[in-house]
Amino acid sequence: MTFRQTCTLLGVITLIPVTLALMDRSAIGAQETVGVTEITPELLVFATTAGNVVASVGQDGALLVGTPATASTPYISNLLASRTKSAIRYVVVGPQDVVHSEGDAGWGRRGAFVAMHENALQRIGGNVMGASPPLSRRFTELGVDRPRVAFSEVLAFDINGESIHVVHQKPGYSNADAIVHFHVAKLIYLGEVFPGDGYPAIDPAQGGTLEGLVNTLDGWTDRAFRIVPARGEVTNGADVKAFRDMIVTVRDRVKPLVAAGRDESQILAEHLTGDFDPRWGHGRVQPDQFVREIYSAIKSGK
Repeated sequence: MTFRQTCTLLGVITLIPVTLALMDRSAIGAQETVGVTEITPELLVFATTAGNVVASVGQDGALLVGTPATASTPYISNLLASRTKSAIRYVVVGPQDVVHSEGDAGWGRRGAFVAMHENALQRIGGNVMGASPPLSRRFTELGVDRPRVAFSEVLAFDINGESIHVVHQKPGYSNADAIVHFHVAKLIYLGEVFPGDGYPAIDPAQGGTLEGLVNTLDGWTDRAFRIVPARGEVTNGADVKAFRDMIVTVRDRVKPLVAAGRDESQILAEHLTGDFDPRWGHGRVQPDQFVREIYSAIKSGK
């Protein structure tokens, strides 16, 4: 299915590529191409270099969820201002590994209420722990801060005619995974549980588990749902099902080899993802890394 066909299926109105020359002090001379997918006039998806951001915008202000890039914040801010007279902004930042984190992407300095799951916030220096010096320096260089508000299980928003729930999940990619459900639009933001650009990351250092990843994906395989991945195109539950089935298939290929006493290098030599690599082998997680994740999960029982 082409992207144009997918957009028609999902009722997406328009996709606007925008090249920016950003002039704020933190990113003078930087450029970023931002994709804007308009689901409805009140519901937008921004594709930034850090990841996708879903925005509800209307008379009540704007709510953003996802992993915004600092360089895209001025543009997103200006576009939102053109669509609402309200100055209220809420931003819920999804979990990422520390290497890719851009803190609050500069939204706090613009007066937004910025929140993050407590486990993710702790990893970037929250909960009164203080960020590590290298991370603090990088945030300073980007002109951003870390979020100051954390949630544990659920955040609920009644905004712009939408009922929106941010719900913490069992550890999959990490122990800070949360799905965001826009009930009226039947749109789901899955974040790194469904990366959109390739194989998933299952990060034990962040509390991630294979079982939790599959369990989260299981709930969103109905093609009636619009799905926003961490990166890549807006799609639907059918693609989530294909992704979930791929993970289970690779797991079921690795399991008997582990039971037979094969070690990691021997299992990698089998090239167990070969038939899936053309579709999923080009993202942040390479095929061998994905097999290592599955192997480690099976060996640890997680």
